[in-house]
Amino acid sequence: MRVLVVEDEIPLAQLVKRGLSKAGMVVEVVHNGVDGLWLATEDDGFDAIVLDIMLPGRHGYDVLRLLRERGVWTPVLMLTAKDGEFDQVDALDMGADDYLTKPFSFPVLEARLRALTRRTPVQRPVTVTAGGLQLDPAATRVFRDGVEISLTPREFSLLQFLMRRPGVTVSKSEILQNVWDPAFEGDDNVVEVYVGYLRRKIDKPFGTDTITTVRGVGYRLETS
Repeated sequence: MRVLVVEDEIPLAQLVKRGLSKAGMVVEVVHNGVDGLWLATEDDGFDAIVLDIMLPGRHGYDVLRLLRERGVWTPVLMLTAKDGEFDQVDALDMGADDYLTKPFSFPVLEARLRALTRRTPVQRPVTVTAGGLQLDPAATRVFRDGVEISLTPREFSLLQFLMRRPGVTVSKSEILQNVWDPAFEGDDNVVEVYVGYLRRKIDKPFGTDTITTVRGVGYRLETS
């Protein structure tokens, strides 16, 4: 799950990024409305946007309005230090999907972001199925033939990325950007290591071979 956080309070933004990353999400952070609007418009790979209202460059309401006018329907959760009921009404009327008032509970933020992926206006199934696997993004649960498979947050994110692209070969760099972090500077062999972890959990116990290595290119999740 990829999340864009648009928040000008740098300590808070970094705290949110660390927390969501530990929950297995890939988080990108920008600190003003101009960059937030550009990134949310140009990159259609975000599953949710956390958008502050009081932002430099462009006000959060302005960013939200322009996103909806441009047909960007990525779920948006508004963050605000205000607690007036009219601010909440304004956010929802302008196209926000949810809101939280600062200070907020981090587990609530995480839960609401996962819930947003289940009720986004963009057509998405509640459960993703591919290659005999069933994955529930909101509940972070994976099954094969009715048997639940226990995965770490990173393993879950990797499998989710592959399952949303069934039959498509994806490179290590694509996986690193979407499952780890765009600024990841470690060895890209970490992808190979985690693919191995996944195979031992989703394939070996079931006598299947779901993830194919495409030499010199990357990996592909087989659908048959």
